[in-house]
Amino acid sequence: MMLAYFAGGCFWCITPVFEMMGVEKVVSGYSGGDEVDPVYEDVKAQRTGHREAFMVRFDPEVVSFEKLVETFLEHVDPFDFGGQFIDRGHSYTLAIYYLDDEQKAVAEKMIAALEKESGKKCAVALEPFKSFYDAEEYHQDFYLKNPEKYEAELIESGRKKVEE
Repeated sequence: MMLAYFAGGCFWCITPVFEMMGVEKVVSGYSGGDEVDPVYEDVKAQRTGHREAFMVRFDPEVVSFEKLVETFLEHVDPFDFGGQFIDRGHSYTLAIYYLDDEQKAVAEKMIAALEKESGKKCAVALEPFKSFYDAEEYHQDFYLKNPEKYEAELIESGRKKVEE
């Protein structure tokens, strides 16, 4: 098993995409900051330097790291430097936290290809992994525990368009 870490804006909104890919586990949490054991309210209020992030435990024989990065880039706005959708501020900005040179090289290659194809600068920070703290239990599998709130969050955030 291998690990991958991403920050893709609101973790409630993006983690279900990865859970449905055949990975072993997805955990919502916080990464990128220096404070030990940050809590949601402080991260959300931009007080800790962390981003809302998620950890993916996966079998590379089933799902490649490249496929994870591809899926990540398809489910975020990779050109938004201020956050994601209605969620604004550093804690909602994008990042790929690489664990080794191989993950870094894959992410660099895919970001460069996206920039070349679009002609735009990509807003995904590529940073070495330093720490990850699990989010509070009520954030884990939020879409399963609170399907109505999850659906409302997708619509209110602008990630899902309401069909007219």
